[in-house]
Amino acid sequence: MTEEELRRLIDSIPPPDGAAAAKTRMRLDQLTKPQGSLGKLEDLAIQLAAITGDPFPSAERRAVIVMAGDHGVCDEGVSAYPQEVTAQMVRNFLEGGAAVNVLARQARAEVVCVDVGMKSGLDHPGLVQRNVRRGTDNFARGPAMSRCEALMAIGAGVRVVDDLAERGYGLLATGEMGIGNTTASAALMAVLAGVDPGEAAGRGTGLDDEGLRRKIEVIRTAIRANEPDPADPLDALAKVGGLEIAGLVGVMLACAARRLPVVLDGFISCAAALVALRLAPAAKPCLIASHLSAEHGHRRLLEELGLSPLLHLDMRLGEGTGAVLCFHLIDAALAALKEMATFDSAGVFRRDGTA
Repeated sequence: MTEEELRRLIDSIPPPDGAAAAKTRMRLDQLTKPQGSLGKLEDLAIQLAAITGDPFPSAERRAVIVMAGDHGVCDEGVSAYPQEVTAQMVRNFLEGGAAVNVLARQARAEVVCVDVGMKSGLDHPGLVQRNVRRGTDNFARGPAMSRCEALMAIGAGVRVVDDLAERGYGLLATGEMGIGNTTASAALMAVLAGVDPGEAAGRGTGLDDEGLRRKIEVIRTAIRANEPDPADPLDALAKVGGLEIAGLVGVMLACAARRLPVVLDGFISCAAALVALRLAPAAKPCLIASHLSAEHGHRRLLEELGLSPLLHLDMRLGEGTGAVLCFHLIDAALAALKEMATFDSAGVFRRDGTA
């Protein structure tokens, strides 16, 4: 993907469909309940109508896109797990044994695993091959990748969404796998949200106090060394981001352009959303925040995005697990919209006494 192609994609993002949203709201107000009494479920149904342009949206075919990439910054000891775990966990996803697979099966969702930047090549028929390069460079010592490579990874995410949309998928979620990616996400948050790395960085996969202090200092060193431009999201993404994060940016922008709702997972997905919205504020109405992660910094990041999470379960696994759980809430919202009786059809008196 070139910068010109990215600009065309961003310019193609349509506004929310206010007419469809109004029809959904009207339908909800006619159902046998006090107006607004289903709370966020009603808001969710209205948002889905505005995204899709359909007052009675459908979400029968759904998938969670798990972007995988490795991070050179792992050389600095910022993770409790070795880098080899990225490929090992991707194989686990492909064989159906990870938490996201279990939760996706329960939610009737497919897990689509994409290699956008893994260090170790993996030959598996179920793996979507979109590798841009074999992991990023160590951004404590120089840029993570080139601007061109960041654009290529964004383009990889766009292509995945295009393929799924053409196959009839109407609801997508974001997931990721990449040892070290909470460090890259915290660095992006620090740059683009203007917060101290100590406020952005958390324990990730389980760092001890010394490991956390080292992680924060690595981020500070990377920002000093690379001088990422807060006014240029692509510059920040290339210098202190990750390939799977860039792929998720592409997923979000492509979903917005195609009127597809996209459910965000936790801290890493929201860091990608921060890049996406700095590039294209018009994409925001298509984003659904699934949950508040236990990862330090996620609450502040959601505030920066202006998104309110639907769940708070103290989860911090990633993979797309929180996003997949949110599919059940979407099903509930749409079932209530479509299946509940109206006051008229049920012969129930309204508050004013009319039937």
